[in-house]
Amino acid sequence: MKYQKLGNTDIDVSAVALGTWGLGGGSVWSDRDSTAAEAASLLDACREQGINYIDTAPVYGTGASEELLGAALKGRRHDFVLQTKCSLNWRQEGGNFHYSRDGYTVNNDTRAAAVKRDVEDSLRRMQTDYLDSVIVHYVCKSFPVDETVGALEDLIREGKIRAYGLSNSQPADLEEYRQSPARVSDGVSVVQEFFSILSPFHGREYFKTAKKYGVTFQTYGVLEEGFLTSPAFLERRFAKTDIRSRLPWVEEKYQAGLRRAFAAWEPLCRAHGCSFAGLVEAWALTQYDKMSLLVGMRKPENVADTAKCIDIRLSDDEIRLMERAVADIQVAVLDK
Repeated sequence: MKYQKLGNTDIDVSAVALGTWGLGGGSVWSDRDSTAAEAASLLDACREQGINYIDTAPVYGTGASEELLGAALKGRRHDFVLQTKCSLNWRQEGGNFHYSRDGYTVNNDTRAAAVKRDVEDSLRRMQTDYLDSVIVHYVCKSFPVDETVGALEDLIREGKIRAYGLSNSQPADLEEYRQSPARVSDGVSVVQEFFSILSPFHGREYFKTAKKYGVTFQTYGVLEEGFLTSPAFLERRFAKTDIRSRLPWVEEKYQAGLRRAFAAWEPLCRAHGCSFAGLVEAWALTQYDKMSLLVGMRKPENVADTAKCIDIRLSDDEIRLMERAVADIQVAVLDK
């Protein structure tokens, strides 16, 4: 496994991170709910492969993902770098409406009191006294950035978090957070944004600003919720509430393009002895020097396969071939 510093901190993180959105289950991931035993086996597999970076969020299953991780982390909390999020909550204490799902109404609130309460709730659910990183889940323009930064800096001083970051943001947001007069620490260490070979535009626009501040770029969606893992995945059907049902990749015109891409990529997989998923993950690692691959993995065998991407070395010609194969089906914005 490859390791790197999280932004400009002294925190060593694996280049591959375990994403646990799917672990939370619920209607947004309708295929199955996970158990504490399954969460524990995932962490066993991560430790075996050298993956120490775990990402979750309060709203993943409205607390379910954090609670499962809390149980799975007992006795080995210090083996992992634990990252969760703030701003989205279902306490009905204010903020902006974000969505209603599974009987809960979730609001986005980046005021100081909400950020601190979010962290306290996550500490309780995960049965830990500190978090390595906390990400503002959705940057919000309704409340002062200085207030949000001040709350995060307070949490660092109190020893409850070690670093913080942004998600679902723009390069201008990173500039604003970094330049806030409330900032005392090095500030934002990681930005977590959607980025894949099918939707690379937002990430590529962000790289320059992230590099300017030495920030880790953590990509979510590199496998497009499974649609880039194999041609067989294209045959699956999902409930209307499932996140995968509203992605463009369920439409025939995109699926035809994906089948052509898989056919073009198959010789590369044979040459490198890897899966389609590993090939796509290896491509992503070539795009930014401090790239963090946040991959949703729910089975130990997925963890082992993903870890192999670290050792795949793609030539410039292979990278161009991969990108040409999907050029006609790339999209700029996705509903995630």
